[in-house]
Amino acid sequence: MVAHIDGGSRGNPGPAGYGAYITDSEGKRVAELSEFIGVQTNNFAEYSGLIAALEYAVEHDYGTVKIISDSELLVKQMKGQYKVRSEALLSIYGEAKALIRKLDRFEIRHVLRHLNKDADRLANAAMDRGMGRASTSSANAYAKPPVEREEIKELRGFVRDGVVEFTGEKFPDGVFVVVRRAR
Repeated sequence: MVAHIDGGSRGNPGPAGYGAYITDSEGKRVAELSEFIGVQTNNFAEYSGLIAALEYAVEHDYGTVKIISDSELLVKQMKGQYKVRSEALLSIYGEAKALIRKLDRFEIRHVLRHLNKDADRLANAAMDRGMGRASTSSANAYAKPPVEREEIKELRGFVRDGVVEFTGEKFPDGVFVVVRRAR
């Protein structure tokens, strides 16, 4: 199995998503994975794409996996050439290593961004869905469903110590909120 992976965030951190374009050893498309993951950093989104591809490989009994990514940081960290210094990435890095131990053979390689267009398209489609924008990407049976959108609501709130607090409303994780200052 070969998986082209990508992750991104609009803002860093910001609304984030990943994409994984998975093919068999002959290059035939097997699956497209794409998910909005809430507000995260671009590096966390890249790792989320790796985790999704590895989970797919384990669940579908692929013993040999080749990962292709345009994230030089992720590739060098997974090869042990760079140390994982970010506390936010240590847990997801450990999760990736645990999944890799379940495989017979694992390879990871860096490519330039223009050689990773399918995964980039899927990551952008995930961010578009999460932000409530129309996407030009076509989903397939393997794509994770888009986040359900509720109607736009106007809420009341206040600022305490620089943090916006809404009155009478709780939000599920991953909800994108826009705050406009009343005059």
